[in-house]
Amino acid sequence: MGRLEQTIGAVLKKHPNERCLWWEGRWWTSDDFLAFVETATETLRAGGFREGQRIAVLLPNSPLVLALSLAAWNLGGAIAPLNAKAGTISLTRTIDLIEPCAVVLAQGLDELQSALEEGIPTAVPTSLSEVFPKISTRPTASEDRSMAVIFATSGTTGLPKAVPLSHGNLLDNVDRMFEALTLLQEGDRLLNVLPNFHSFGYTVSGMLPLVKNMKQVILASFLPPMEAMRTIHDGEVNVIIAVPAMVYFMTVAAQKGAPKPVDLKMIVVGGDRYNVQLEEKVMATFGAGVIEGYGLTECSPVVAVNRNFEMRRLGTVGPILEGYDWKLMSRDGEEDHTKEGEGVLWVKGPSVTSGYFRDPEKTAERFKDGWFDTGDYVRMEDGCVHILDRVTDIIIVGVFNVYPQEVEAILNAHPAVQQAAVIGIPHPVNGEVPKAFVQLKEGQQITSQELIKFCKQSLAHFKVPRTMEFVGELPLSPTGKILRRVLRERK
Repeated sequence: MGRLEQTIGAVLKKHPNERCLWWEGRWWTSDDFLAFVETATETLRAGGFREGQRIAVLLPNSPLVLALSLAAWNLGGAIAPLNAKAGTISLTRTIDLIEPCAVVLAQGLDELQSALEEGIPTAVPTSLSEVFPKISTRPTASEDRSMAVIFATSGTTGLPKAVPLSHGNLLDNVDRMFEALTLLQEGDRLLNVLPNFHSFGYTVSGMLPLVKNMKQVILASFLPPMEAMRTIHDGEVNVIIAVPAMVYFMTVAAQKGAPKPVDLKMIVVGGDRYNVQLEEKVMATFGAGVIEGYGLTECSPVVAVNRNFEMRRLGTVGPILEGYDWKLMSRDGEEDHTKEGEGVLWVKGPSVTSGYFRDPEKTAERFKDGWFDTGDYVRMEDGCVHILDRVTDIIIVGVFNVYPQEVEAILNAHPAVQQAAVIGIPHPVNGEVPKAFVQLKEGQQITSQELIKFCKQSLAHFKVPRTMEFVGELPLSPTGKILRRVLRERK
C-alpha cells in the first residue's frame, strides 16, 4: 500500500480549484492547501527535519495540523498529535517516550514549554493558518519511514503508552470506512471538530476527506455548542463525525435557536456508547439519525460500523469492517468457534498496528501472533457487535457478570438523569456490588431510593446499584468518555 502524502497529493492535484477545507469563515481550495503544505515542508526541511524523525504538535484542529502532517510525511517522518490538557507530568513523560525532534505548541502553554527539556526545540505559531517562520530540530533516533502518526493513550492503567500507525494502517482504515458507510460519497462535507490527538478525529474527520475527495469544515473547538452549530450551518456540513456527548449538546443548542444543518445525511458517532433514548429527539431535530461505530487507536481506529439506516441495528456498533479477521476468546483464553455469543474480541488485519512504540512488554500483553486483544467484552448477534464493556470494567457480583454500560443505559433513561456511571465496589459476601454516580439534569431532584426502585423495574437484582452518589459532573476524557478509573480511585 502507498503513502498518505502521495495519495492525498494526487487527489488534490486532480481537483485543483475545488473547495477543500473550510476554516474561520472561508473555503480553501485544493491549490491553497497544497501551497500551504509546500511551505510547511520547506520550513521543516530548513530546520533540519530528517527521514525517520517525529515532530510533536499540541495544537487545536486547524489547517496547520493537516499541513504539518503532510510536510512530515513528505520528508519521510511522522507526526505525534498530543493533548495539551493531559497535564504537564503526563505530557513530559509521553514526549520523553516519543522522542520528537521538535515540539509545536499552541499559544498559552508557557508552563509546558518551560517544563520541557532544555534540549527540545519548540515553536509557537502566531496563526493556525500560517506556517511559523522557522524551527530548529534536534538529532534523534530514526524510525522506519512507514510510520505516519503516533498517538498517546493512557488506556485503563493511566500510564502513557504510544501507538504508532503506518501509512498502510491509515489508508486501509480510510478505504474500509468509506466502503462501509454506503451513504458517503465524494463531495460530501464532513465536520472536523473531534480532537486531532484522538485517532477517530484524526483519521475519519481529517484524513478520510483528503483521501476520498470530500470537503471538511474544521473547528478548533466544539465549545460553545451554539457557535459550533453556526459553523456547521455556514459550512454546509452534511455529515457530522461526533462522540455521543456532542449529539446531546447539539440537540440542546438547536432547541435554543442555534441554526441547524440544511441537508444533513447522518451523524456518525464513536468513542463511547450512544444513548438510544436520544434518537427520537435527534431525528425530530435534525431530520437524520445516528450511525454508531466502534474502534480503538490500535486499529487506526474503526473496527465496526453500521452501514446505513436501512441495515442499522440501533444499540449495536454494526458489523465488523471487511479486511478484519476476528475471534471471541474467553477470559481463560479459549476460543469460541461459533462466531456467536459473548467473549473478548480479538482482531487481526491491515488496519491494526504491529505493537506499542518502544514498549515490547506492553506489546506482548496485547498482541499475539498478529492478533490484537481489544480488551472489550462483546456479544456477536446476527453479525452485529454489541459492546458489553471493557473487560477491566466488568463487575463480578458473586458468580454473575454485571456490565456497567447496561446499568448506565437504564439510569440514563430516567427523565431526571443527565448522565450516570457505574463501578464495582468491594462487598464482604459478593466480592463486588454496583455503585452509581449520577449527574442530574438542571433543576431536577430525585432520591437514591427512587432511582434504585426505577432500576429494579428493568434489571436483575444483582445488577441494581446498591448505593448512589449524586455529583455535579462526571470525570470525562477529552472525547466525552466517562473515566471510570477516576471514579474507582475516589470511591
